[in-house]
Amino acid sequence: MVPSNSTVNMNRKFKTAFVCTSCGAMHPKWQGQCRECAAWNTLVEEQVVGSARKKTRAPAVTPVVLKDIDDSDVNGFESGIDEFDRVLGTGVLPGSAVLLTGEPGIGKSTLILQAAAALSRRHHRILYVTGEESLGQLKLRAERLGLADDNIVAANLTSLEQISAVLDDGDYQVVIIDSIQTVSVAAFDSPPGTISQIRESAARLIEAARRKNCALFMVGHVTKEGLVAGPKVLEHMVDVVLSFEGDSRHFYRLLRPLKNRYGSCQELGVFEMSSSGLNPVANPSSLFLSDNDDMYRSGTVVVASCEGSRPILAEIQALVSPTTYGTPQRVAAGFDGKKLALLLAILEKRTGLPMAGQDVFVSVAGGLKLTEPAIDLAVLAAIVSSHRNLEIDPKTVVAGEVGLSGEIRAIGRAGQRIGEALKLGFEKIIIARQNVESVKHDKMQVVGVGSLEQALEILF
Repeated sequence: MVPSNSTVNMNRKFKTAFVCTSCGAMHPKWQGQCRECAAWNTLVEEQVVGSARKKTRAPAVTPVVLKDIDDSDVNGFESGIDEFDRVLGTGVLPGSAVLLTGEPGIGKSTLILQAAAALSRRHHRILYVTGEESLGQLKLRAERLGLADDNIVAANLTSLEQISAVLDDGDYQVVIIDSIQTVSVAAFDSPPGTISQIRESAARLIEAARRKNCALFMVGHVTKEGLVAGPKVLEHMVDVVLSFEGDSRHFYRLLRPLKNRYGSCQELGVFEMSSSGLNPVANPSSLFLSDNDDMYRSGTVVVASCEGSRPILAEIQALVSPTTYGTPQRVAAGFDGKKLALLLAILEKRTGLPMAGQDVFVSVAGGLKLTEPAIDLAVLAAIVSSHRNLEIDPKTVVAGEVGLSGEIRAIGRAGQRIGEALKLGFEKIIIARQNVESVKHDKMQVVGVGSLEQALEILF
């Protein structure tokens, strides 16, 4: 008697299971909540292929002392695109797997094609597998970007078996799959893009990249919630997860590492979108700052932020006005809304400034998203500036973390922040008192403060 959830096949055994789209956990039957990640309504029915191979004893492997391991064949190489190499950290490593994600139309394929062209100009052998567009469309895009003359081998394939055959027949140093959601395995009857297809395709491609000692780049889609499409296990399988972000209303794009086994996860790559493709931005601070000091008004302050090892100067803008509704509004753009509510509570408690009847709007100019604690003092300074309708000196930069008791806490990389501000013509910076001793700059006035009240007295 055959169970209802099984199908008989002459060559292999099939069964179905319910897989969580969030974490990839498998369940024998449908239920409202995943028992692994506690997510609701994330279980979908997928086909699972049972292995027909008999269990055999694996041959013994002799462990190697860590210091005696030969790592001569895993030396990374740079692509030549500075912003791309900065985010990768150690460059492109043979045998590594990189997942590039982003919203539709953000420029993922453009970025990876430009990276492939840059690598090919450095005499690296590139295989570009496209499943979303034909080879003719790929050539037209390459010609528009001025990359048609570069030595890139391309193939329009969606079958994993065909891709594996091309990898086995050729000798490539970099393999690009655009995108992983289009690749399918013949062992599954489910369509491409389903959880089982994505997981199995990625696993086999990563195994092939390790065996052939080539770098693997996979382009991945994101869901409407902004998460990587497919099971969460896909992010655990790869070595690096890169998120390509941006706003269609702005002309710049940000490349952030969400996971990096070989480098920092705090780096940031900045690109400018143009008709000729994505151009690296060497000095992003000039991109996010106003170039006219006469346009500075109350509620605007410059913050010295830092993304990884890169200092970035940006404008924090605030608008405070009496509320016309029963509940005051708290709106934040490019900044955590919950953190804004916390900072307003600190401001009212420690300085006595009444905020209960005020609508507060805070925005990071240019659409930049900042999350580090060093922007706390700048946010509060912009709010007070708008509330009192007093301007802050446009040649002054602010950086500092604000504690719950109103103290100004020390920040990291203070010297680099000051150097960036000095390079852009700023004359004074207000930071935590603990940071003053570690930085010495004769050309800039460094003011150390210990509390929020003291910082506001200096600014106003």
